[in-house]
Amino acid sequence: MASSSSLANGDNPKGSAKRVAVVGAGVSGLAAAYRLKSSGVDVTVFEADARVGGKLRSVSHDGLIWDEGANTMTESEPEVRSLLDELGLREKQQFPISQFKRYVVRNGMPVLLPSNPIVLLTGSFLSSRSKFKIILEPLLWEKRNPSEVSNDMQESVGQFFERHFGSEVVDYLIDPFVAGTSGGDPESLSISHCFPELWNIEKRFGSIITGAIRSALSSRRGKHGKPNDSLNKRKAQRGSFSFYGGMQTLPDAMYEKLGKDNVKLQSKVLSLSYDHHGNPALENWSLVHHSEQKKRSEESPFDALVLTAPLCNVKELIVTKRGNCFPLDFIPEVDYLPLSVVITTFRKQNVKRPLEGFGVLVPSKEQKNGLKTLGTLFSSMMFPDRAPSDLYLYTTFVGGSRNRELAKAPIDALKEIVTADIRQLLGAEGEPTSVNHYYWSKAFPLYGRNYDAVLRGIEKMEKDLPGLFYAGNNKDGLSVGKAITSGCRAADQVLAYLSSGSEINNT
Repeated sequence: MASSSSLANGDNPKGSAKRVAVVGAGVSGLAAAYRLKSSGVDVTVFEADARVGGKLRSVSHDGLIWDEGANTMTESEPEVRSLLDELGLREKQQFPISQFKRYVVRNGMPVLLPSNPIVLLTGSFLSSRSKFKIILEPLLWEKRNPSEVSNDMQESVGQFFERHFGSEVVDYLIDPFVAGTSGGDPESLSISHCFPELWNIEKRFGSIITGAIRSALSSRRGKHGKPNDSLNKRKAQRGSFSFYGGMQTLPDAMYEKLGKDNVKLQSKVLSLSYDHHGNPALENWSLVHHSEQKKRSEESPFDALVLTAPLCNVKELIVTKRGNCFPLDFIPEVDYLPLSVVITTFRKQNVKRPLEGFGVLVPSKEQKNGLKTLGTLFSSMMFPDRAPSDLYLYTTFVGGSRNRELAKAPIDALKEIVTADIRQLLGAEGEPTSVNHYYWSKAFPLYGRNYDAVLRGIEKMEKDLPGLFYAGNNKDGLSVGKAITSGCRAADQVLAYLSSGSEINNT
């Protein structure tokens, strides 16, 4: 395998470093570019927007700080932990106050979500019937034959959890959770793509509860009863976190490390051309982009590409292979969910039932009680520095698969909807002192029951176009951590590809 230094010095006739283009400056693209640059690769990032960050977007205005995209993340993935360490962001991490106090609406009012399984089973959040079904789940499912366990990759999230735990768990735990994390609903989402770990646990163990416990125990100890080596590495901080100044701090840190000259903003990629010249991984790619700043199009050669733009944008590219048009119409259309993010402030004296904690989620069944939003984050409760001391700052989400049209509503209509829900849930009186709004027409790709066809399309694109790799939330998961991991893994694939080409060239 070629070393990073050989990639940097280049085993090509020009004696320069290998050149890689990354399309998209969201967290996946920036993470891929950062890992490539750290390995000695000459990397250039192309971003059509005038800013980096993608779905991470923080705003500071009039003494307020808010996020219009993802508000928090976790560091469950080792790639995230390593990135935070390398970027020196540990001191900038900001953990929410009372983040484990979360609420779900029942009968039109917020109810504290049980913080652990014991409280769930001994408290009053669920009915006795549902609690009994949870207790019996290991007994009913553990000894099932594999043939009795569903292998249907098109099974919905709702069907999966209802089989194991009943409809009440789906309605008041799963439904609000998936709406809050993906904008989706249990019946539209695929269990194998939204919760692949649980889907695989069922195939292995039958019982979700038994399988989860056994998997947790096995991850703590090695095969021979010795502590797992991975535990000797830095442990993940428990729970969610943001950064001082908002989530934009993360992409900005990667942008700074990459250097402004290596990130071309307002540069829309128009076409990609692959032409094998006889030397593996040696400037087989040509990329044409239009620079808004220079008001002209430019063409550049590259050894490999990482695409992180949404698939709907990727499919618009003009792609040629050895001089022939190579349409990407074999990739199915992806259904994207719209979402409006509405940021409001209320004077503290006007909020009669303020709640301490992370936020409140609204199950779809609670629409019958007049609630139209997906949920609200208690932004200034989590992070007191996000608003002046006399104000509460709230971040509310509207739309998703539950109500696509409502997401597109004008700001005045959204203000009325959000204010009505906050009045009902928190006892707010009067009008908000400020309202800000951001509309995402394509907030999340919907991991629907046929999403396996999308992944097969991505796989075919990568196979048929050597040196092209895809990463991002259209492929490997919707969370910020999974998007980062996707970018890092794509970078590793690029390094392996470039190294294999270097080895061939040296023989």
